Amino acid sequence: MLGHGQIWAAIDALAAKNGLSASGLARKSGLDPTTFNRSKRIAGDGRPRWPSTESIAKALDATSTPLDGFMEILTGNGPSGRRRTVPLIGMAQAGEGGYFDDGGFPVGQGWDEIAFPDNEHENAYALEIAGDSMAPVYRDGDVVMVAPGAPIRRGDRVVVKTTEGEVLAKELARRTAKQVELRSLNPEHPDRVFAASQVAWIARIVWASQ
Repeated sequence: MLGHGQIWAAIDALAAKNGLSASGLARKSGLDPTTFNRSKRIAGDGRPRWPSTESIAKALDATSTPLDGFMEILTGNGPSGRRRTVPLIGMAQAGEGGYFDDGGFPVGQGWDEIAFPDNEHENAYALEIAGDSMAPVYRDGDVVMVAPGAPIRRGDRVVVKTTEGEVLAKELARRTAKQVELRSLNPEHPDRVFAASQVAWIARIVWASQ
């Protein structure tokens, strides 16, 4: 018998397979954005709340996923089942305190979770892009996986957090002991240059929904 947790984990995996968060999958399916949120999975009295068959059917239709494909995800069979859960927050939240340590590793409370393709980066986490400042490379609602501690080279796409709390996704143009030069992904937005002392941390983007 399939359990409550298995069903919701399969929905998370379906979202990740399509480069979406749970709320992004709900929006794509024409549902209320909170339909698949973690807060909707337990009722106010503590009882498990199950997703409706109608909402699952709409999600499958929106992602062009056949029923047998969803069953593979649900049972963990096939390549779609090889996924793990990583922390997920939005870009705006990333600028707030309490989510990262000094090295840019995820800490604290308030993270959502998302199922992602398994990878070798143990401390990876996901950020949901907001706005068009990173278009056309990353669009509003896209999800990127960030790996703090991964080697970074010139030309890599990175997420940078400044000491002022600003969070940016850019291309690393140059990095020296004194400054960090970032190339904008959107030609309509300016490149940025920071003194090394202004950068709280910098981490490489290792995967992105496209």
